[in-house]
Order: sequence, then structure tokens, then C-alpha cells
Amino acid sequence: MDERHLRQLLTDLARGDTSIDNAVQQLRRLPFEQLPMATIDHHRALRCGHPEVIFCQGKTVDQVVQIAQAIRRRGSRVLATRASGEQIAALRQSFDSIHVNELGRAMIIDDQPPEEVRDAQRYVVLACAGTADLPVAEEAATTLLSMRVPTRRLTDVGVSGLHRLLAQADVLQRACAVIVVAGMEGALPSVVGGLVACPVIAVPTSVGYGANFHGLAALLGMLNSCAASVTTVNIDNGFGAAFVASLIYRQIARACDIHPAP
Repeated sequence: MDERHLRQLLTDLARGDTSIDNAVQQLRRLPFEQLPMATIDHHRALRCGHPEVIFCQGKTVDQVVQIAQAIRRRGSRVLATRASGEQIAALRQSFDSIHVNELGRAMIIDDQPPEEVRDAQRYVVLACAGTADLPVAEEAATTLLSMRVPTRRLTDVGVSGLHRLLAQADVLQRACAVIVVAGMEGALPSVVGGLVACPVIAVPTSVGYGANFHGLAALLGMLNSCAASVTTVNIDNGFGAAFVASLIYRQIARACDIHPAP
């Protein structure tokens, strides 16, 4: 149950459209629900602003479907990440209303799948250094979409052609936060950090030749950035970067009396 559903329940109770017993029944299992393989935290949307997210990697197809069904039964949207082809197919069979990002291996299950907002005055920028980094960027994009965050996307703006990035300086400088996804030597976040006055969240990817060490070189480069505004998440963690950027956006939206959808 998220804040929207809780408010509706309390409104129905105040109007007499539902009984106290029914309200108690709905709230009784609000904190968590025990499944054979998982304990579902139904209270997380109220505490943290987004329902529990399913990390599909390492889970069986049946486990992913059962967890998704448990979350949906309580009225919350489902965000699932790192899904295999089999898991995606099973969720498509189990739910009618589902948004799937095949490249990002992520999906949103909701009665009203969100639409990407591109024309807002306040937004998060999602910048991707190269086309090979897109799978990680797409995971971040789906996470931002699930959290109803207006997003501007910049693709293939790596430092090997710096003019491509500088051409987007105006877009970058109006952002609430910038997520920068890059592999190889991981230089792009430092460059972006020197252009903007907002937090820059760096995402190293495992893209690169041998000395990239599956993303370790990019990770160390980003951790050692000379740009003070840059902070770094783990290798290939597009979800984590997008979640933090969403929280930054929401704080700014509240301060400016902009109310993002729950």
C-alpha cells in the first residue's frame, strides 16, 4: 500500500464508504507479508516513497511471479530489475498492464503504467557515454519512470567527442541531478561535474577492454574524481543511481511546491 491508497482508504472511512472493520482488515497486514521464500515489506512505500523492488537475479521464475502478485494485491506498483527472458515472459503472462524495458531487463507492473515526462521545467538528466552502456542506462530510465520523475536523456555523449556533451550544456545546467553512465576509463562524470551545480551520480559500467577489469577501472576513476559534486554507485547499478536521483528530485519538488505523482 502506498500513500495514495492509504489516503483513499482514510477518505472512504471518513465518508462512511467503508467500515472500520474493513479498514482494520486492510491495515492489519500493512507492515509486511510472509511468503514461503520472501518477506514482503508493504510499508516501504509509505516510509521510503516507493514500494519494495524485486531484484530478479538469483530468483526462480515462480518466486518472481509470486512476489510480484503479493505486491500488486496490496495495490502497489511493481518495479522488477535484472529480469531474465523467462522471468519477463512469465510476468507478461501473469499481468495485463505491464511496461517492459527489454534492453534494461526491467519492468513496471501497474494499473496505469507511467508515461515518460520530457517537458517539465525541473527534471533529472540521464546521460550515457556510449551505446554499449545503454543496458545500464535503461535500467536507470525504468526506475526513474516508476518513480514518476521527469527525465531528459542524453545518449552517446562520451568524452571521445566532447562537443556532443557541450552542445547539451543548457539541458545539463537546469537539472536537479545528473546520472552519468560510463564504462572504459569512466571519465565522463568528472567532465559533467565541472559543468553543473547539482549532484552528479556516476555509474561505472563493466564495458571496456581488458584493463577495464569488468568496470573496476571506471569505478576507481569515478571514486577519484576531482569534481567535488560527483558521487559514485556500484558497477552497473543503474537502479541505485536512479533511486537516489529520484529522492533528490522529490526533495526539490516539495521545496518548490511541485507535487510529483505518488
